[in-house]
Amino acid sequence: MLKKLSKTAAPAKTEAPANRRKFLTKFVAATGAAVTAVPMMAKAQAPAVSSGPINLRWQSTWPAKDIFHEYALDYAKKVNDMSGGKLRIEVLPAGAVVKAFDLIDAVSKGTLDGGHGVTAYWYGKNAAMALWGSGPAFGMDANLVLAWHYYGGGKALLEEIYKGLNLDVVSFLYGPMPTQPLGWFKKPITQPGDFKGLKYRTVGLSVDIFNGMGAAVNALPGGEIVPAMDKGLLDAAEFNNATSDRILGFPDVSKVCMLQSYHQSGEQFEILFNKKKYDSLPGELKAILQHAVEAASADMSWKAVHRYSQDYIDLQTKNNVKFYKTPDSVLQTQLKVWDGVAAKKAGENPLFKRIYDSQREFASRAVRWQQDTMVGSRMAFNHFFAGKKG
Repeated sequence: MLKKLSKTAAPAKTEAPANRRKFLTKFVAATGAAVTAVPMMAKAQAPAVSSGPINLRWQSTWPAKDIFHEYALDYAKKVNDMSGGKLRIEVLPAGAVVKAFDLIDAVSKGTLDGGHGVTAYWYGKNAAMALWGSGPAFGMDANLVLAWHYYGGGKALLEEIYKGLNLDVVSFLYGPMPTQPLGWFKKPITQPGDFKGLKYRTVGLSVDIFNGMGAAVNALPGGEIVPAMDKGLLDAAEFNNATSDRILGFPDVSKVCMLQSYHQSGEQFEILFNKKKYDSLPGELKAILQHAVEAASADMSWKAVHRYSQDYIDLQTKNNVKFYKTPDSVLQTQLKVWDGVAAKKAGENPLFKRIYDSQREFASRAVRWQQDTMVGSRMAFNHFFAGKKG
């Protein structure tokens, strides 16, 4: 019985390979598959060797303690998290590799892979770049300027400037800033004439505005302002917001801050990448870099409301700072001086004129729409809070 079973089992061992060969022959004939398909599949199953994340070395134009550097870190974290470990941005503070105003050159040359700053810091290369932030912008706030940039032709114009300057960079604007204060002073500003002879700090086209108002203007990066005021090299200065100003030590050198101004009522941040480095990235990582800009822009604007409003209170209650509204006469003088500055720059620089005209056209409908549509906040605030406790 056992012998009979072994005889019937033996043919099965030889039939299986034959059956498999017949099956493969029919499969190849039916599908056109190559006869080397099986070895290739085996090869494809070999484990891939990971080369690790792509690292991007960044620098901001801000001191490490400033909330602006925190915004740069926020963007980097979004990219790092969204890429699932495929991309990693390391952010260094201003001065770690180059000075703040030298950032764009370092990114263009590849000394840095990218960075975080503002276009007004490149004012010395082409004054037109400062139109993205310094100057009245026809009444547009920072969010409307960003709308013009991305949907009104501004992005193409900025790229044209960079190409003309041989700056090998990819630029993303984001992060609408609230209207910036007129600045910090030894005593309140009561009239336009108070600026005559005043040693004052600002940047971008605001330099021209305040020079036109009689000030002696010195453009300094954020981290150098308070030390200059402390040494008497400056009589007054503006930077940006209650949180940055408090962190950087403005209340240590001044107890008077003037709120509201047209000199920087529509500024935003800029994220830069070295173009060769950016172009070398896979499409999926480029998409992450771009969409992280949009996410960080929204997050920054929300964080700003939370932090700036609290520090505005703390500056008054803990640092004994007195805030004053900038007189309308000063605001009107800013606009009048700006008209002359813009006309002069437009006459000297055809690209400046094209950008200026593009902003004017967009603002003529966008600002009108905003003013006609948005209800004012003063009435509601007074209804709920003025003269009431709790």
